[in-house]
Amino acid sequence: MRQLGDGLNGAGNILSKCARPFVCLIWVSMVSLKAKWIDFLYRVATGSREFRNLITPIGAIFYGVFTALFVVVALQVDKWLKLPKLLPETLNLIISLPILSLAFFMMGWSVFSFLKVKGTPVPFSPPPKLVTTGPYAYVRNPMLTGVFLLLFGLGAFFRSLSLVFLFTPLFIFINAWELKAIEEPELEKRLGAEYVEYKKQTPMFFPSLK
Repeated sequence: MRQLGDGLNGAGNILSKCARPFVCLIWVSMVSLKAKWIDFLYRVATGSREFRNLITPIGAIFYGVFTALFVVVALQVDKWLKLPKLLPETLNLIISLPILSLAFFMMGWSVFSFLKVKGTPVPFSPPPKLVTTGPYAYVRNPMLTGVFLLLFGLGAFFRSLSLVFLFTPLFIFINAWELKAIEEPELEKRLGAEYVEYKKQTPMFFPSLK
């Protein structure tokens, strides 16, 4: 809470010295909202198991709907803009099925690795300790890697140009931004130096080729 107060005080000092108060007011509001969300996530993740069990399914459903919307909107955009199909009919199956299989494997492996230590990939109910085994030995967010592959695989399956080249990259960008702005600061707060070192050594989404 002290970090939250320091952040808000700093933002207030910036606002008092700002040459464009309206723009700075928006920025200060965003900083305040970000700090409050990080603090809320931390309190839920370290709070009672009963509340975590209640809110975790809600978070999972929200993220699932959010992901599905990208697919639905992309397919509608293809129709509205009358975009050409990405692949011939037979080739779309040959390309999409291996990608989808890998996606489900990654997601299942990630969930299993967290369930073994009594946690979930949902930030509201994380494992009680840092997990660095299984897919987490190679990337920090293998569950999201699986989701990204799922979207690319669906894009190939539905032969959707906009899903492969527009909406999936946009989805990756939004998730990367949210991780850096919200989830990783909360992880550093909760797990400390151990997570900071893990973050330095382990890529975010895709394994290093070194």
